[in-house]
Amino acid sequence: MNTSSFVLTFLGTMIVAAPAALVAVLGICSLIDRRLSETVTARGVHAAAILGLASVVGLCVLMLVWDTRTVVIGLGHWVHIGAAELHEQHYHFSVKLIFDRLSILFGALSFILCGTIGVFATRYMHREAGYNRFFVLYSLFMAGMVTAAVAGTIETLFLGWELVGLSSALLVAFFQERPAPPRNGLLIWVVYRVSDAALLLAAIVLHHMSGEGDFEKLLGTGPWPQGQVYVSGTEALVVGMLLLIAAAGKSALLPFSGWLPRAMEGPTPSSAVFYGALSVHLGAYLLLRVSPLLDAAPGLSVVVLLLGLLTALYAALVGQTQTDIKSALSFASLTQLGLIVAEIGAGHWLPVWFRYVPLLHLLGHACLRTLQFIRAPSYLQDRRMLENAIGSRLSMTQVASGDESRLLPLWIYRFALERGYLDALLIDYVARPFLQVFRWLDRWERKGIEALAGDTSSEAIPTSRCLEDVEQAV
Repeated sequence: MNTSSFVLTFLGTMIVAAPAALVAVLGICSLIDRRLSETVTARGVHAAAILGLASVVGLCVLMLVWDTRTVVIGLGHWVHIGAAELHEQHYHFSVKLIFDRLSILFGALSFILCGTIGVFATRYMHREAGYNRFFVLYSLFMAGMVTAAVAGTIETLFLGWELVGLSSALLVAFFQERPAPPRNGLLIWVVYRVSDAALLLAAIVLHHMSGEGDFEKLLGTGPWPQGQVYVSGTEALVVGMLLLIAAAGKSALLPFSGWLPRAMEGPTPSSAVFYGALSVHLGAYLLLRVSPLLDAAPGLSVVVLLLGLLTALYAALVGQTQTDIKSALSFASLTQLGLIVAEIGAGHWLPVWFRYVPLLHLLGHACLRTLQFIRAPSYLQDRRMLENAIGSRLSMTQVASGDESRLLPLWIYRFALERGYLDALLIDYVARPFLQVFRWLDRWERKGIEALAGDTSSEAIPTSRCLEDVEQAV
C-alpha cells in the first residue's frame, strides 16, 4: 500500500471510528455504572463530531488534490460460502466503505448537524435526570447515521439503518415516566419493522442475483451519479420497489406518514436531528444512492415521482391545520421531503447532472429545519414575552377570519385535521396484523418450551409482556 492509499484509508476509517469510539466510551461507562459527568460527556460529544468532520474534510481535500472520484475501503469478508473461481454459487458478506460525491457530502452534513445539535443539547438537557441516557442514544444515532452514509454494501447499510431506527424509537420514548412517549415509541418501532423487513428482503434478493451485497455489483463501477446497473429491468424493478418501501417507512412517506407527529414526544434536540434534519432524510439518501436503478426501470421512476408528489400534497394540506409548532415543522419537513423524492424520480427523464439538484435540496433543507427546530422553544418564549409587553394576544396570520371552513371545504378540512386518517390505518392494517402474527408465534414458542421442559404451568415469558405493551400502544 502506497502513502496516498494509506492516508485515504486512515481518514476514511477515522470517519466511522470517531462516533463508534464515543458509543463505546459512553456505553461501557454506563454498563459498569461509572457515568461520566456532564462536562466530560459534552467534551466527548464535541470531540467525536469535530474529529469526524475533520476527517471528512481532509479526505475530500485529498481526493480533489489527487483527482480521485471514488475511494473504497474494504474491512474484510466476514462470511464467505462457495468458490467464485470454480464457478459455483457463492455468497459473501463484507463490510465496505465508499466515499464519493454523495457519501462525503452526506457524511459531512451528519457531523455538522450532530455537532451543532450536540452543543445545543448539552445546555438543553442540563441537569436532566436522563442526561447520560440521552447522549448514549445520541452517540448511537450518530454512529448509525455515518455508517449508513458511507456504506458500500447493503449489509453495512443495514447495520447503520438499524442503529438509526433503534436510537430514534428509544429517544421518542425518552420521557418514560409519562404513558404517551413509550406507547408512541413502540408504535414507531413497529412501523420501522416494516421498513427494515423490506430492506432485508432487498438484501436477500441482491445476494441471490449476484452472490453479494456490494453496491458496485448492482449500480456499476462508475462514480456517482454515473453508473449502469448490471441487472435486468425486472430485477431492478423488484429490488427498487423493496428499497422504495424501506425508504418510505424511514422517511414517513405515504402511506407511512401517520407516525410522524407521534415522534414529536421526544426531547427537542432529538426531534431536530431525527425528524427535521437527518433521520427523515435517510430514505431520500437511499434513493439517491440507488438512483441508477431508476434508469433501468422507468416504471419505478414513475412510482417514485408520484409518491413524492402525493406525499408533498398530503403534508402541505395537513400542515395547515396543526396547532403545535413541532407538528407544524414536521409536516413542513415532510412537504419538502416529498418534493426531494419527486425530484429523484424525475431524474430519469433529465440529464444525469440533475441528480445533484435533490442532493443540494436535501442539504439545504436539513440545515434550515435544524435551525427552526432548535429555535422553536425560545421562539414560543419570545412570543409570550412580546404578548405580555403589548398587553394582548398576537393575531394569527393564516386564519384571520377565525373560520377555517371558509379557507377549505369542510370535508377537506376534516381530512387534514384527522391527518388523513393515516394514523388509524397504520394501527389497523400495519401494527395490529404484525402484532397478531407475533402473538401467534409467541403462543407456539411457549408451547414448544412447555413441551421441552415438561412443565404445563406456563409462566409468562418476557416476550409476552413486550407484546402486551405493544398491544396497549396500538
